[in-house]
Amino acid sequence: MKKIVGVLALAVLLASCGEKKEEKKDGFEMNRTKTEKKAEETNAEVPVDMDNEGIGPFKGISFPEDIDTELAAKGEAKYNGVCMACHMPNQRLIGPALSGVYERRNASWVMNMISNPTQMIKEDPIAKALLKEYNNAIMLDSNLSDEDTRAIAEYLRTL
Repeated sequence: MKKIVGVLALAVLLASCGEKKEEKKDGFEMNRTKTEKKAEETNAEVPVDMDNEGIGPFKGISFPEDIDTELAAKGEAKYNGVCMACHMPNQRLIGPALSGVYERRNASWVMNMISNPTQMIKEDPIAKALLKEYNNAIMLDSNLSDEDTRAIAEYLRTL
């Protein structure tokens, strides 16, 4: 009898240690691994073009060498109220980081994008490329005055 119980126990042990069957579930599966290559590939699509002035009323804009601190302070207040939800100075958010924007775009393009994003997204090649890079997140038209646009542009010089 002891031999039979021992053999049965050994058989149960071997059966339980055997091959496990994985159940495959139908439905949604999410892979949370980061892919840095995708971000690198999309950056190559957005050109740096200092000659493109964009679509809108601002043409031939150039800034004086010195920053107007009073205008920049007004621009910072407006930026914090209107732009900060989507744009951080040094970090990509819904939209691009704006620190160093004048190394990638000229002043006219930046001001046209601030004041006229809807038309820029429809007609400007750089704005279209940015839209694609940022997952079709459309920049909303904030209906800023020319003075507010200029103030924000001045503030962006300080970033």
